[in-house]
Amino acid sequence: MIYLDHAATTPVPREVADAMYEVLTNQFGNPSSQYQLGLDMKKQVEGWRKTVADALGCEPKQLYFTACGTEGDNWAIQAACWQNRHVGRHIVTTAVEHSAVLECCKWMEQQGYEVTRIAPDGKGSITAEQVLSAVRSDTALVSVMMVNNELGNVYPIADIAKGLAAKNPKTLLHTDAVQGFLKVPFSAKALGADFITISGHKIGGPKGVGALYIGPRVRNPRPLLAGGGQEGGLRSGTEATAQIAGFAKAVELRTEDLADKLAHMAELKAYAVERLTAIPDLTVISDGTAPHILAVSLAGWPSQNIVNDLSAQGLCISAGSACHQGKPSHVVAALKLPKKTAGGVIRISFGPETTKADIDACADALKNHHDNRMPML
Repeated sequence: MIYLDHAATTPVPREVADAMYEVLTNQFGNPSSQYQLGLDMKKQVEGWRKTVADALGCEPKQLYFTACGTEGDNWAIQAACWQNRHVGRHIVTTAVEHSAVLECCKWMEQQGYEVTRIAPDGKGSITAEQVLSAVRSDTALVSVMMVNNELGNVYPIADIAKGLAAKNPKTLLHTDAVQGFLKVPFSAKALGADFITISGHKIGGPKGVGALYIGPRVRNPRPLLAGGGQEGGLRSGTEATAQIAGFAKAVELRTEDLADKLAHMAELKAYAVERLTAIPDLTVISDGTAPHILAVSLAGWPSQNIVNDLSAQGLCISAGSACHQGKPSHVVAALKLPKKTAGGVIRISFGPETTKADIDACADALKNHHDNRMPML
């Protein structure tokens, strides 16, 4: 099998699985228990929190473990709106956010909020000026993702943060950095966002664990769930210690020689562009500069047919976000591409383990699909 869908999820290294197994079998204490087994686990959890916080560039006390990126996004949006409930009931986001943000914003609309969704240009780009021009005196929250999960476009979060400080300093800023964490360089302290969402399974960690950074401008953040008071009283529920251990180990492994890994992925992406654009009718559709995501279109050939054909050949690519489960992508729709181009969009995404041989195999399979399948769009 050749796996080229790292934006959907990533393979779990043996060291991560071993760290989780040790916790599941020998270090299974509840961190809230007051006997030694529980106290030892509490100390372990705080060590793992520091590992992730150091990689994110924040203080451990600013990092709260969650079950996933979706939870972090929902928590951030609702907490920001609660804090700024007296500022106003307006939210600014983009039309190409992950569904975890867009669906939560729809829910907020049902609570009486007005949502402005910034549209990208035809290459998926969104500028800080676009976002800031939509901000009003009653804007409670701006939520803009760091890296688009389907296109690889990197959005100017630091510039948005600086602009907000000048235009409306009460407005809080959230960024979904699930595709940015340890993929593009940034530090929470320098970025300026008030909330940053990350997820474990996008960097070699297990599914079922993520984290939310909450910055110093957020006062008494409202918990998403009420319960036993874990995570400083802000995220109740017994800590998923094995998943947290795996998350921290994945961070350790990914941060080793990180610059070399990012350079390797960027080199692979450039090589993939060279190989794939030699295929007739195939074009790159995005200006995305993230090193691990490449969106292309085989115009006229339905994307799901391409995915199915390559899957039969042992290659894993995507027709877009895995969260769409085969449905048309709102991200591609926002680009307003010609029908044949939009219908043929596929996403290829890389990891540190990806090789040029993997790219060659993908290019050969796509060329074979083009030459031996009739266009249908």
